[in-house]
Amino acid sequence: MAVPAVLRNRDFNLYWAGVVLSQIGTRGTVAANYFQVYALTGSVLQTGLVGAGQAVALIVLSPIGGAYADRLDRRKLLMWAQVVSLVVALLLAVLTLTGQAQAWHVILSVLFTTAAATFDQPARQALIPAMVPKHQLAQAIALLNPSREVAVLVGPALAGVFIAVGGPGLMYAVDAVTYAVLIGVLAVLRVAPLVQAGPPRSVFGSVAEGARYVLKRPLVTRLMALDLAATVFGAYRVLLPALALDVLHVGPTGYGLLSSAPSAGALLATYVIFRVVARSNRLGRIVLASTALYGIAAIFLAQSRWFPLALVAALLLGALDAMATTIRHAAVQVDTPDDIRGRVTAFYQMSSRGGPALGDLLMGAFAGVVGPIAALTIGGLGPVLVAAAFRARPNAVREYTSASVPEPDVPAPEEPQAGGTRTQANSSGTRGDSSE
Repeated sequence: MAVPAVLRNRDFNLYWAGVVLSQIGTRGTVAANYFQVYALTGSVLQTGLVGAGQAVALIVLSPIGGAYADRLDRRKLLMWAQVVSLVVALLLAVLTLTGQAQAWHVILSVLFTTAAATFDQPARQALIPAMVPKHQLAQAIALLNPSREVAVLVGPALAGVFIAVGGPGLMYAVDAVTYAVLIGVLAVLRVAPLVQAGPPRSVFGSVAEGARYVLKRPLVTRLMALDLAATVFGAYRVLLPALALDVLHVGPTGYGLLSSAPSAGALLATYVIFRVVARSNRLGRIVLASTALYGIAAIFLAQSRWFPLALVAALLLGALDAMATTIRHAAVQVDTPDDIRGRVTAFYQMSSRGGPALGDLLMGAFAGVVGPIAALTIGGLGPVLVAAAFRARPNAVREYTSASVPEPDVPAPEEPQAGGTRTQANSSGTRGDSSE
């Protein structure tokens, strides 16, 4: 079988491997954060504060992170974000391994790590078009999204093992090592740097420009709304410690398996997702169906009383989420000019990453009142109802066709007379040395 052209690219392959390894550590740490706070407090409500820390950093800093991703060398910005996260992981590892960690230490570490990620994530997404030709962009994203699920599969499973062997501190130490590896990978990437067409406008002017562009794109804004519906109402990860320990009674190892199962489902669906993104001309209707079924799978997980059934529900959650997420991310990236890609990605991550964080907070608070089973059962109805509303009448999402054929172009934001914004060298996303 022929190797896809996007995989014959030295820089993309290095970047792909580095991101997956780093995400293994990150996802394992997130699972350990939830477990540690729940173990320290015994409260689902306080466990939800892990999501609150993420939400605060994402909502406040994401637009600024996107602006800098369009102003600075994206590779170097990524490297510094990894350095900050590495330091935070080391400090939390030391506190935990010495028995001094408290719940507020964990929540504060989440706040700082997510703050670094608000600069990291827009640069990560915006860097991809500098490594692959534009016609391969949808395929690159279709590979990266499921590949990250390897991390969400392996990371929480490793976290469960490490917690059982040496406590959460061991997971945090491993996370620090993965950050160091990604820093090394970024140091050797050959990526065209951002070049300045003139004196850059202010950071807040750049943020406002990005916001105006997003508001003019109905496809982007409606995809953000759909993403929020799924991730806020269907937030299940914050409830997994309570479900694993108090409902299914499977301990930390079972918790690790349950946390990893959604990613296993995403990986099992990778081939189907890749073919759908590359060939289907009904992607809008597919993303709506996937979102509705995601809500149904969340209800299935909530109602499961037998561990194997809970694992099946989690597998379905991952597969359906991966399908919807890949289509949404590819649509936004293809729809966006390169010189504003970082800012658009930053605004989009306020829903794609801020939604789960906000969902953790709200679902944790709701579960504190009605219990985790009832909370997830009721919450699962949210994505079903929102997807049905989108399906009922014509709109940009329902009519969206293909990730490789974007909507008719809307003029990119005008450059000021006194000076322009920074643009990516070779803005089409191609590089003279992109293929080995």
